[in-house]
Amino acid sequence: MFKKIAKIKIIALTIFTITACGATEVTNNQNSSDDRLNVVTTTTIIANLTEEIGGEKINHTGILPRGSDPHVYEPVPQDNITLENADLVIYNGYDLEPNLIRLINSSGLNAKTLAVGELVPPLDFEEEGQMVPDPHVWGNVENVIIMVEGIRDKLVELKPDGQEIFSENAETLIQELQELHIWIQEQIDTIPPSQRQLITTHDAFQYYGVTYGLEIPGTLIGISTEEQPSAQTVRDLVETIRIKGVRAIFAETTINPTLIETVAQEAGIEVAPTELYSDSLGAENSPASTYIGMMRANTETIVNALSN
Repeated sequence: MFKKIAKIKIIALTIFTITACGATEVTNNQNSSDDRLNVVTTTTIIANLTEEIGGEKINHTGILPRGSDPHVYEPVPQDNITLENADLVIYNGYDLEPNLIRLINSSGLNAKTLAVGELVPPLDFEEEGQMVPDPHVWGNVENVIIMVEGIRDKLVELKPDGQEIFSENAETLIQELQELHIWIQEQIDTIPPSQRQLITTHDAFQYYGVTYGLEIPGTLIGISTEEQPSAQTVRDLVETIRIKGVRAIFAETTINPTLIETVAQEAGIEVAPTELYSDSLGAENSPASTYIGMMRANTETIVNALSN
């Protein structure tokens, strides 16, 4: 009799334990459920804008690390996995990140995509006898406002219950961008008109120059950092600097400064002491850790170097 009672107790305890474990697993699964939108971005600039707008309603993954060059970035296997798990992929377009764009277009994604830079009417440049769009659209802050609106609208389309948050966050960001646009123009206007000439390593500042009133007499390399300047290009740029009386030229954070330093030495001028942020935000603890911070840092660097 005692053995039967003991056996019944053991069976009951076992059933209780299994039931309890099952309940715990269900609870854990419920706690780990996440209805946020999985959003993947390419460049650090787009990543920052997307995080500002999406807030806690999205689960964001940025592919390019800070300080990386989107023109030459080579995707790694993890990037393909990241893209496969996305609900939405946001990239610049206009062939800024060619290797990633090829991956996005060839991987048969189920995710929606948004080429957010292509929402902006581009400046065109000539390449091998054809006119092609300049991808560096963020140099004009008003273009970035268009990009913010595009990101907001796409997030609302895919996650309607986040509309209020997305709209509020976008509106706050747009107000800050409008203030930034005015501030940049005020700062550039302090440079003597004859000294408003901007020469950088690669041709990434046309939108900035056209919008805020800086002439760009030349650059060491073209739109893409994949190019290598010829000896004739270097000689021509040195001659342009001398003829124009350019006050200073600028290195960039994502490009080796050796060649631009050589140009400066041959032209008898200085490279600005602070590099410009062109295709990537700065480190998280730097003044250029956000798009707005990057544009402020660049403007201060340009004004300080060209006003002397």
